[in-house]
Amino acid sequence: MARTVVSFVQNGYFLLLTFVTGLFYFSFYLVALTLGFSLSFTVAGVPLLTHVLRTTTAFLQFERVQTKIYTDITTEPCVKSVTPDVSNWLQAKKELLNLRNWIAIGWLLLKFPIGILSLISATLLYAAPLVLIAVPFLYRFINLSFMGAAVDTVAKAVMVSATGVVLMMVSYRLAGSLARLIGGYTRLMIKHVNQ
Repeated sequence: MARTVVSFVQNGYFLLLTFVTGLFYFSFYLVALTLGFSLSFTVAGVPLLTHVLRTTTAFLQFERVQTKIYTDITTEPCVKSVTPDVSNWLQAKKELLNLRNWIAIGWLLLKFPIGILSLISATLLYAAPLVLIAVPFLYRFINLSFMGAAVDTVAKAVMVSATGVVLMMVSYRLAGSLARLIGGYTRLMIKHVNQ
């Protein structure tokens, strides 16, 4: 029982973490790439773009580790591009022309809509059952109705609470499936970037 609860909470953390990281990647790359491209006619833009493109490997590694921790899905290691000892401008050219970096940015940016869906799902799967379970404690203080029927007696409140318990069991299964689905996305992302 305790393991089930821990797994349920862990899946909730992973769904919320997916939203947070998706929002971060979207904001980071939107600001950094816009600034880098707008300053590319100056000397500061190209090094900024180069450093932004180098972050993809670190972010992919972070996604890989988080997926392993929360969903126990093992993914292949990220292939890190080798930078030979050449001048900074040649390294910048190599980073800018490396298709792997741009593919990784595209996959990381797709985490934003996935994160929004996981936030909505986590809210529905975690908050709704808890509210229904708490109805026996709340129905005396708040006018509640459930599926068109007023909850005004103890029997009705207990039935709504039982519905919340059943919904919690269904939510446990759905949250686990959704977390594995997002973990599969991470595995697919790293596989495509490593090609």
